[in-house]
Amino acid sequence: MTERKTLQLPDPSETADDTPSIKKKGRGWEISEKRLDALHEQAREMRRHSSEAHKALAEKFASANMGPFTFKRHAVVGSAIVDFNCHKLGMAIAIDEEGQNDTLAKRRDKSLEAVGIRVMRIAAKDILENMDAVLERITLGMRRRIADKRQRRADHEGASR
Repeated sequence: MTERKTLQLPDPSETADDTPSIKKKGRGWEISEKRLDALHEQAREMRRHSSEAHKALAEKFASANMGPFTFKRHAVVGSAIVDFNCHKLGMAIAIDEEGQNDTLAKRRDKSLEAVGIRVMRIAAKDILENMDAVLERITLGMRRRIADKRQRRADHEGASR
């Protein structure tokens, strides 16, 4: 009978200190598991107790045929919770409610855009009063994002030749 080969990993104490460690926390975002669990629980609560503007936009997304693109409600992206997220496009939609902290929202948007996620801010009042204009704006944003991704792919393929 042949001897079974097994994968031998080096003992962590034997490896040099200058080698980078594998980041296992927060699915690559350097967030502790405890913080990530708290964010998911908070997002779950937000889905249970959504605002009227959020419910109206979620209803439109549910009934729309957007092909391969879907928007997930109150999604955890990194260390932030966005109102709607399309992972395939790298696009998030944030609904601006009355009385929210704009400074905190801008800081969150900046951190998301630093990792390639484009954030579109929409006022809750606009959603409730003029849904058609909001949907047109979202559609234009999606088309712009698709064009950006195609352009980056073409640039990448051209550079690799």
